[in-house]
Amino acid sequence: MSTRHRGSQAMTALGVLGVALGLAGCAARVKREEFNTEVAKLREEMQAGDQKAVSRIDSTNQTLADHARRLDALEQELQAFRSEYQVSMEKIKTMLKFDVPVHFDFASSDLREADRPVLDRFASVVKQYYPGAIITVEGFTDPAGSAAYNRRLGQRRAEAVREYLATSGGFNSATIRAVSYGKVRNRQVVPGAKGPGDEGVENRRVALVIDHSAIASDQVTMR
Repeated sequence: MSTRHRGSQAMTALGVLGVALGLAGCAARVKREEFNTEVAKLREEMQAGDQKAVSRIDSTNQTLADHARRLDALEQELQAFRSEYQVSMEKIKTMLKFDVPVHFDFASSDLREADRPVLDRFASVVKQYYPGAIITVEGFTDPAGSAAYNRRLGQRRAEAVREYLATSGGFNSATIRAVSYGKVRNRQVVPGAKGPGDEGVENRRVALVIDHSAIASDQVTMR
């Protein structure tokens, strides 16, 4: 083979190698660019995630602050309610029990005019702070008479208050229940006290229970 021919082959080989190296360099640049692009996307996603996290934290802090203000307002309202009407309140799991000064004359289930304001105030508290809660009206009697008679009388008393709250208080009647405990001894305010007359009036009463388990609730305990 002539020297000239060998030189031509060498030049061809160098050209092929140069092309190959050039292609390899391009591939490296492409991969680097793809890598940089992916890193940039990841950085953007992380920044977006951080912003969402900050937004969630801000939202949670706002919710907690609103909740604290609502609790403070509720406590002030209940304190005023208790002071004005001599109401006692007790927290029982997901319920608030109100012993209200709503009493009945002997052998009667008629709601007294003087007792309506406390029911109106109770209704305003429930509608403002516990909308949608289930209310149970518990009816009680003094121990005079038979157990069967007093169960019926206690039920009529509870029904009278239930009807008043549904009509004057603006509640959906489906959210108010009425039950009777009659003259059951362990629920008597003054055990054994009974009429006729004003004797035993403390036992002739109703209690009001708010069950807020189905709603966003506030846990307040007051006695």
